[in-house]
This record gives sequence, C-alpha cells and structure tokens, in this order.
Amino acid sequence: MMGGAAASLLGCGKDSTVPRPPPGPPPEGVHIPDVQSGEDVFGYVRRIKGAFDETLYKQVLGAANAFKEGDALVGVAAADEASRENARRLLENTRLVDLDSHPVRQDRLHALLLETEDRVAAATAEGWTLGRLKQFLLESDEAAIKALMPGLGSDVIGCVVKLMSDEELIAVARKVFNPLPGSNLGARGYLGARIQPNSPTDNVDDIRWQVFDGFSYAVGDVVLGCNPVSSTPESVGAIESALHELVVTFGLQDVMPHCVLAHIDVQAEVERLQPGTTGIWFQSIAGSDTANGTFDISVEKMLGYADGRSGKYGLYFETGQGADFTNGHAHGYDMVLHESRKYGFARALTQRVARAQESAGRAAAPWVHLNDVAGFIGPEVFRTREQLVRCCLEDIVMGKLHGLMIGLDVCSTLHMDVSLDDLDWCLERIMPANPAYLMGLPTKNDPMLGYLTTGFQDHVRLRERFGYKVEDRMWAFFQRLGVIDAAGRPTEHFGDPVWVYLQYLRAKGDMRPEEDIRAEGAQRLAEIRARGVPMARGHGANPWDLEPALEAELRRVYADAKKSLFAELTPAFINAMPEAVRLVTKSKDRTEYILHPETGEQLDAVSLDALRSLRARHGGRYDVQLLVSDGLNALALTDEGQLLPYLQALRSALTSAGYSVAPEHLLLTSGRVRAGYRVGEALYGGLGDAKKHRAIIHVIGERPGTGHHTFSAYITAPTAAVWSRAGQVDHNITRVVSGIALTAYAPALAAPETVRLLQQLAPVGP
Repeated sequence: MMGGAAASLLGCGKDSTVPRPPPGPPPEGVHIPDVQSGEDVFGYVRRIKGAFDETLYKQVLGAANAFKEGDALVGVAAADEASRENARRLLENTRLVDLDSHPVRQDRLHALLLETEDRVAAATAEGWTLGRLKQFLLESDEAAIKALMPGLGSDVIGCVVKLMSDEELIAVARKVFNPLPGSNLGARGYLGARIQPNSPTDNVDDIRWQVFDGFSYAVGDVVLGCNPVSSTPESVGAIESALHELVVTFGLQDVMPHCVLAHIDVQAEVERLQPGTTGIWFQSIAGSDTANGTFDISVEKMLGYADGRSGKYGLYFETGQGADFTNGHAHGYDMVLHESRKYGFARALTQRVARAQESAGRAAAPWVHLNDVAGFIGPEVFRTREQLVRCCLEDIVMGKLHGLMIGLDVCSTLHMDVSLDDLDWCLERIMPANPAYLMGLPTKNDPMLGYLTTGFQDHVRLRERFGYKVEDRMWAFFQRLGVIDAAGRPTEHFGDPVWVYLQYLRAKGDMRPEEDIRAEGAQRLAEIRARGVPMARGHGANPWDLEPALEAELRRVYADAKKSLFAELTPAFINAMPEAVRLVTKSKDRTEYILHPETGEQLDAVSLDALRSLRARHGGRYDVQLLVSDGLNALALTDEGQLLPYLQALRSALTSAGYSVAPEHLLLTSGRVRAGYRVGEALYGGLGDAKKHRAIIHVIGERPGTGHHTFSAYITAPTAAVWSRAGQVDHNITRVVSGIALTAYAPALAAPETVRLLQQLAPVGP
C-alpha cells in the first residue's frame, strides 16, 4: 500500500488558485490533493514528475476506481474520496488517443489487442476525451454504440467505466446485447443459466442428477459446465462422455453444449482420444502474458486452439477481478484494467473462431461466451457486498462493450463479509443490468468448490421478479418435459428430479413400470445426498423458495464454514504428528492470514533457519518432503481419521514406487499454497545434481463451505535448478489432488492418486 514517502511524492504538486490542506501526515494510498482546470492525466503527471512517469500514471488510473481491497494491496487505490474525484476529473479530460498511446502494459497480449481493434471504427471518436465517450454511451442508442465498439481499446473501455456511477453502468448495460448466433442467449430480456453440476469425487451420477435437478426447475440453457476434481484425461473424458450422452438423449446437442472445465490441453487430448464427445472448450484467461503463463497458456497457444474451433460450439472463457495480482502479476496497475484486457483477449479469440467457422461454411458470429467469476478469490480482492455489486456492474459493461456475450458468477467465499442473504441483496441490484446468464446449482453452495453462488431457485425468483425469459428452444423443451405448462407455470412435476430421470430413461427406451423407475430414482437421490451433494426437491411456500429442511441444512453448513475458517491446530494434534518440524509464516494472527493472504505465503526468519538446519541434516539424501499446513480449514486435518491415514498410505505408496521420502513432517501454521514453494526453495535450491527432480507434497486444508472438511495435496517436483531460481516455481508446474476427506475423496484412494501424479512430474529411474 502507498504510504509515507511514496504518498508524499504523489501529493507534491502546487496550484496557487486552490487552498492547500493543512500540513499533516499524508493518508495511505494515492494522494491527489488538487488538479488544475482542464488538466488531464498526462498533464498532471508531467506537473508532478517533470516528465511522463509510468508508475504515477498507473497510480492515477487506479485512484479513479471505486475502492476495492485488491487495488489497495497493489498500491493504486485512492487515499480518500477527494483524491478519487480528482483522479476522475483528470480522466474525464484525457483523450482516448493518448490513453491508447500509453498502454498500461506492453507484451504479446497487448500487440494482439492492437491487431484486433478496428481503426475505421476508432476514427469515429478521433479527438474524443473519456468524458465525451461517457456521454456518448449514456445518450446514444445500441446501433450507434455498436458501430463504435470495435474501435475501442481495452484500456479505454477499462477507464470509461471508472467514470460511471452504478446507475450509469446499468443504463449502458441495458442498451447493449451480444446474443449468441441462432439463439436468444445474451439477448435483451433473457437470463440464462450455466448448470454447474460439480461433484466432490467426480462421480458421474452426482453430475448427471444435478442436471436433472436443474431441468426440473426449468433452469439450464447456456451450458452444462462441470468443474472436475481430477484433470487427468481419463477422469475428464468420463465426465465429457456422461454429459454428451445426456444432451444427446434429450435431443439438445444442437441447442446447448456441455463442457468440462479442465485445462484446454486436457480437453484437446480427450477429444483426440474420444472424438466427438467434447462440447464447447473452456479456458481461464488473464490480462497479461505473465499471468496467462500461470494458467500454462500463451497468446500463440490460444490462437492455435481458436483457429481449430470450426464446429458449432467455439470457446468458453472465465475471468475475474483480482486473479492477476493474487497470482503475483499485478504489474502496478488496477484490477479493472486487468479485467478489461482479458475481455480484449476474448474479443481477439472470438474473431479467430469466427474466421475458422467462416472457413467451414458457418455463420460469422461464433458461439463464444465469457463468465465473469466475481468474488471467488476472497477478501484480499474485495470484502463487502457493495464492492461485489460494483465489480459485477463494471464487468458487465466492459464485457458488452467488447462485443462479448457475458455471464456472471455472482459469488462469495466464506471468508468474505458477504452472507447468504447478502447475495440476494446483490442480485437485486445487479439484475437490472441484464447479464446474459448466472450459475445454477441445487443450492447456493457448491459442494466441491466451497463457495456461494446462485441456486436454481434464485433463477425462478429472478425470472418472476424481473420478467426475464429462458432461451426459447429450451423453454419449449421444459414444456415438453412437463415441468412447466403451456403458460409457463410450474406443474406438479416442477422441482422433481426423479420425474426428469423417468423422462431420461424413457428417451433411452426403458419401458419398465413407472413406479419401479421412480423407486430407483428416489434411491439414487438418497445415495447422492448421503455423499454430501445437496439436491433440491420441491420448494417452500413459493416456487422460488428452497424446501425448508434443505434451507436449514444450507445455513448449518454456512455456520460450520465460518467456524472452520478460524479454527487452529490444537496442541493434541501437533503433539501427535510424528517427526514434526514446526514452521510458521509471517501472518501475525488468523485475521491477518485471512484478510492478507500474502503474509501466509512467506516464512518467518526462525522457520527459514529451521529449514536450513534440516537441509544440512538431510545432506541431499531425500527427493520427497511432506509438508502439512492448516490452510483455510484446520479441522480438515484435525478431524479423526482423515490426515494420518492419508499420510501413512502416502508414505507407503511413495516408498513402493521407489521414492526416498524424508522422515520428518513439516507442520506449517497459517500456510498458503505458495508457502510450499518457499519451503522447496529453502530445502532444494542449489542442492546437488541440478537436473535431479526434488518434490514437495504440500497437504493443506481447503476453504470450507462444501459441507465436508476437505484437504488437498499440491505436488510440485521441478529440478533442483528450477528450485534455485527464487520465485520461479508457481502453480503452473504444480498438480493437485483435492477434495480429500472421509466424506468425499477417501484418503485411501487419494494417496495412490498423489503418487501417480508425482510419477508424471518426476519419474523414478535412470
């Protein structure tokens, strides 16, 4: 955060016509005490610094943002409201062409963004300031705005939203729509849904039945999109096949795609192994080359995939404010501009898919869309419900101005100050902007990812409240399915996944008596619930109310998650850990650890000394070190029968596979995933044979909220040469086994899977 000398540097300008504030310590953040009449960002920077200064330029751009914690951590949040308003005045006077000639980052992605901007359209706004652009967007109709949109650069789009109030953002969002070809998805007055049928164990029955559940509430028209626990081609392929079979059985293959949200390389491999079973292809994207490297993608890789998407369904992207800086790639500029550059990347890739489809004789408008996951990261990005609303409105407008069909995951982690009821409050304020779609789950709680988002009943309520419609062909399907009548009213089968299961089997030719299939369906439903996957059935007093018992269970899980976040490793647990070496991070307490994750990524000096001693004692004899951290849920480790059986099975499997495992268990308090990389650097950097692989298996409590107390195993095994380069090791070379718990992915099964992934990263042998 900006403070002390740095803040003083930003506030040293003088204007004799404006009274100076009384002397005193400058506030933290970007301090802009005064601006001159007609002054723009570049004039201000030259006045303060004597010449263009990139750091101050980025700070002024960031200071114009509505406050969010993530911008404060990067050092670009305004120090106070006066500074924020002054930054906005500077932006209003800044010409678009000057912004375009001073990009916040120049890299391969920026070059691509320039290549895909329409110079003819841009000429329409030649000489405009951002203030003029804002007025144009507020006063013009959709046709005029769309004529200009292809010529707007991503930095310009990211800056103009900073100047708008929430009400102004809604006004612009309600004008511009970019529907998918041949459908009403993303059209005015429509609100779609991505069914997100996640399973803690990748159980295809869990996944299939959540789709039945969504269909029973007439929800699900954009994509059936499952986040996999395992990203192996075998596991991803099994889910792809199950979802593909489901849409084919219901005759929906030309209406709605399916998707497994594994890395795009894995999806390509599954398509190679099982041709025709994958649907739309997914990838998370970022706002700079370095941040995209964290996702193990590049501009060239994504262009190559886009060039190959010549079928009906193209690409599906996910983004979210804050992902870049939390992965260590802030580059000194704010979250809104990072997010806007992601949308520029998506626009460029959409153009490439369009060319591929034109070459295949399809319409030039490709089936490409983007889901903005707003709130998934946590309180280090933003904490409050007001900030969540602001983020969503900014992103809707930026996405639409980039020509994208953009949906929202309006979500909250359990360590944010956004409750179950707050999410409803947020939706009421976001929905007037008419995003293309929202997530859809049986309840607000995701049973695998452990965060809060929109449930099926939320869709029912929002359709009633705002008059939004489901895509026409899917609405007709839901009527044929019998869950709504010809007038769109719920039938007796509304909210009954067993009824949908019956229709599914009938479509497959199963003509057993209805009562037999219903009994079988009820049994399947009970088994899925017993595995910890909440399944909605029926409703409360209104069709959009959860069934009361399920509502009570949801709130119980929420309360347990809040308790889990602040739980700590007990003395009894610590004493029972065999061969334990205690380590701690720089987090002073649990609150700082939760609100400032970076403190949990670095070890304190005493812990580094302990690792140096351990390294000397080991003398390079071991190639695997086990590390255990409390993470965001110490109960995942301390619950009886969870951690120790896993560690015992893991050690046995590692030894049998030929690995040499250090006898100690490193036990880290207030540890984040990246703390494991620092442990590896301390133990292995510069050690022995530079080409020899050395592994850290970091066992860490996952964020709570799934209803399970789960932990993950992060497996990182580069060579000693890579460990020697501080900061080189990151998530892009790490593999993970997640959802480990007695009630989810059984420890006995997770241990051999951990070893299998290690063998892929660091095979044992000559």
